[in-house]
Amino acid sequence: MKTIFAKSVPGRTGWQPDTDAPRAAEMLPAGLLRKDPPRLPECSELDVVRHFTGLSRLNYSVDANFYPLGSCTMKYNPKFTEYVAALPGFARLHPMLPQLGRGTSCAQGALRCLYEAERWLCELTGMKAFTFQPMAGANGEFAGVKLMAAYHKSKGRSRTKMLIPDAAHGTNPASAALAGFEAVNIESRDGMVDPDAIVRAIAEHGEDVAGLMMTCPNTLGLMEIHLPRIVEELRKIDALLYYDGANMNAIMGKMRVGDVGFDVVHLNVHKTLGTPHGGGGPGAGPVGVGERLLPFLPAPRVRRRDDGVYRLDYSLPQAIGYIGPFYGSFGVVIKALAYMMRLGGEGLTRASEYAVLNANYLKKRLEGVLDIPYAHRLCAHEFVASAPEGTRALDLAKGLLDRGIHAPTVYFPLIVKECLMAEPTESESRETLDGYVEALREIVEQGKADPASLAAAPVSLPVRRMDETAAARQMILTEDMGQ
Repeated sequence: MKTIFAKSVPGRTGWQPDTDAPRAAEMLPAGLLRKDPPRLPECSELDVVRHFTGLSRLNYSVDANFYPLGSCTMKYNPKFTEYVAALPGFARLHPMLPQLGRGTSCAQGALRCLYEAERWLCELTGMKAFTFQPMAGANGEFAGVKLMAAYHKSKGRSRTKMLIPDAAHGTNPASAALAGFEAVNIESRDGMVDPDAIVRAIAEHGEDVAGLMMTCPNTLGLMEIHLPRIVEELRKIDALLYYDGANMNAIMGKMRVGDVGFDVVHLNVHKTLGTPHGGGGPGAGPVGVGERLLPFLPAPRVRRRDDGVYRLDYSLPQAIGYIGPFYGSFGVVIKALAYMMRLGGEGLTRASEYAVLNANYLKKRLEGVLDIPYAHRLCAHEFVASAPEGTRALDLAKGLLDRGIHAPTVYFPLIVKECLMAEPTESESRETLDGYVEALREIVEQGKADPASLAAAPVSLPVRRMDETAAARQMILTEDMGQ
C-alpha cells in the first residue's frame, strides 16, 4: 500500500476550519520560524479518509480475529471500559490538578478511583499496597527489581546476583541487568524451576543472591509445584521472591501470590484485567509489595483520611523515586478498575477458570496434530507444543496467517524445540477453538505433503514472507529508494 506522501498532489487541500487562534508568526521570534513550509502531503479530505481507513483494514486485532498469542494474553477488551475512561471527569482532568494548592478537592473522584483500584489489586494478589506509576509490564518489572535492591540496601547489603529460570520471560534478565544485577540462570527440571538448582546457586554465590524472579504458572503453562521449598530456601538468606504477573490470568481467585511467599509482583493489566494491549501505549504495569517492601514504594501514595477525604502523600523518605510521570497511565487504571468492578470476585475467578478450561481443551484436541510435551499434566491458561517431525514452527505459523488466524508465539521458551506457545484466553468459543485445531491439522498435512508450498506462506496477505535479515540491514525508508 502506498504511503500518504505518494498520494500527494501539489496544491490539493482538504477543508480547513476558520480560526481566530494566534498564528506562529504572531507568537514566536522571527529567528524561530521556518524559512520554508514543512514537507507535508497535499491531499483532499476524501484521500486522507480513504488512506487511513485502508490502513485500518490491514490492522490485525482481537476484535476481528482469533489471536492465540501465548504469554501475551490477547483477550477481548470490553467496550464499556472505554466509555468509562472517556467520561469528561476523567478524560479532561489535568494531571497537575491535585498538586495545585486546593486542587485536591477538585480531584476527589480520580483519587478515590486510584485508592479503590489499589484495594482491589491488594485483595486479588494478597499484597499490602500497590503503585500505579509503571507504564507497562517491563517498566513494572524494573520498578519491582529496584524495590528489591532498595530493601537490601536498607539492610546495609550489596547483593549483585538475581536468580532467573531458563524459561523466564526475556524481560526478566533485562530488567535485572538494567537495575544493576547480574542474572544467574536456573535450569528447569521436568518443566519447572528446580529447587536443587536454587540450592546450588545459593551455595555458589553465598549471600550475594538478592532474589529470584519467577512466573507461576510458568511459560510452559505449568504450575510450579516446588514453590513451598523454593520460598523456604530463599528465606534462609533473606532473599526476595519476585512474581512476574504475566500469567495472572490463570490464577485469579485461586491463588493470592502474597499468601504463598512472593514479596513483590507486577501486573500486566492488558493480560489480566481487560485493558488494550500494545499499539505503542499507553500501558500500565502496577506493582504490589508485601510488608517488607512497603517503605520503598514510589511517591506519592494516595491516602484516605478518617473524614473520607483523599490526599497525596509525598512524605516517603525511603521511596525509590519516580518510575513514571504523575500517577501512571490513569485512563488505563480506570479501565482495569471498571473491569474488576463489573466482574466482581466471582466473575474474575470464573474468567481464570474458563481460560484454564479453554487451554486444556485446546491442548487435548491438538494431541496427534502437534507434539505436546508434558502432555500428562494439566496446563494452566497456556501450553507449549512442538511442530511435528518434518515441519517447522515458523512455517505452521505462517500457514495460520493465510487462514485468518494470528500465529501463536513461536520459538519461546527456548527449552522446547520448534516451540509454539498458544493461549486461547477465556473469551473464545468452542467453535473458534475447533476451527483453530482443524486449521493446524490441514497445515501440518500440507507441510508433510508439500513442504515447498507451506514454506511460501503467507500468500494471501498484503506482505508476503520476507528475508528478515535483509529487511533489517537494507531498509527502504522512502518512496523513491531502490527504483
